Amino acid sequence: MTNARQDVCNFNPGPAALPDEVLQQAQAELLNWGGCGLSVLEMSHRSKEYEGIQARAEEALRQLLDIPDDYRVLFLQGGASLQFAMVPMNFLPSGGVADYVLTGSWSEKALQDAQRLGQPRVAASTKEGGYRTIPSWRDLQPAPGSAYVHITSNNTIEGTQWQDLAHGLTVPVVADMSSDIASRPFRVADYHLIYAGAQKNIGPSGVTVVLVRESWLQQAEEIANQRNLPTMLRYAIHAKNKSLYNTPPTFAVYLVGLVAEWSLRQGGLSAMAERNRAKANLIYEAIDQSHGFYQGVAEPSCRSLMNITFRLADAELEAKFLQEAKTRGLIGLGGHRSVGGMRASLYNAVPYEACVRLREFMDDFRHRFS
Repeated sequence: MTNARQDVCNFNPGPAALPDEVLQQAQAELLNWGGCGLSVLEMSHRSKEYEGIQARAEEALRQLLDIPDDYRVLFLQGGASLQFAMVPMNFLPSGGVADYVLTGSWSEKALQDAQRLGQPRVAASTKEGGYRTIPSWRDLQPAPGSAYVHITSNNTIEGTQWQDLAHGLTVPVVADMSSDIASRPFRVADYHLIYAGAQKNIGPSGVTVVLVRESWLQQAEEIANQRNLPTMLRYAIHAKNKSLYNTPPTFAVYLVGLVAEWSLRQGGLSAMAERNRAKANLIYEAIDQSHGFYQGVAEPSCRSLMNITFRLADAELEAKFLQEAKTRGLIGLGGHRSVGGMRASLYNAVPYEACVRLREFMDDFRHRFS
């Protein structure tokens, strides 16, 4: 990579940092993938070459996430936002009940789409406290006959995260893992369906990965028929056609495979979790040891390892912080437009050295302005 890239530390919340190794490999293969004389960008999605690329991406994901054989891996489009609608369209019967756990802005949006399609209820919410915490699994009591429980495992805007993904519920559980999938070990088998926009930890924007228990797809097909859903909104159609019913985001799928293989080379999910905790600890220490100069948003017991949110005493000082950070090559640190403040996103591909640079800047800024 060029010196200009080395001078920049990318803390963007998504699309986010990709591993240098992956970008270099994609660059080397851009004009002539596998000696076939074509770029992945221009080859037919019906070709044997692309089918091999997609199969390789799926296999790498299966190894990385330890996906059971009875789960289908789908490469879809529309981001997590489309999944907000597709999940209730396919799994919430007309007039049926589903449970939603509200822990931030994205879970609110998921609930809003479900409200257009059925009778979702709020099983738990931390909204009253400003979404600074995560509820306990023990406090969740799904409604009788609930079709599923929906959670958002990591909240990018608020900077909170479910610390324990082992729920013990008997009701099917659906998880939006867009911003922390592949960042730590978890059991796919604990969830009937997992969806994730790839642009945080597993690839570029443009593709959404869905892991769905195969036995649940039959129920989805029955509900989709009852609702007379359009073809493209049916999970069963995409599964039957191996994510090739229409033209998939071919280059994005290719990059998902490269990122998954890179993650495996780094040591897999356990190694990722260790690295991510070390990176986050650097920044949380800067906040906690600042004597109130930096004010963390999330409660310490619910802090995200992916998105660290914090504030300063006033908006003018925050603006100065962001301006100075950018001049030092620390980009993407502004909080979400809906809440302001600062946010450092420390996804898998963000190197430890970038976090060291951010920590040094935070300490220096505090010494100059406290």
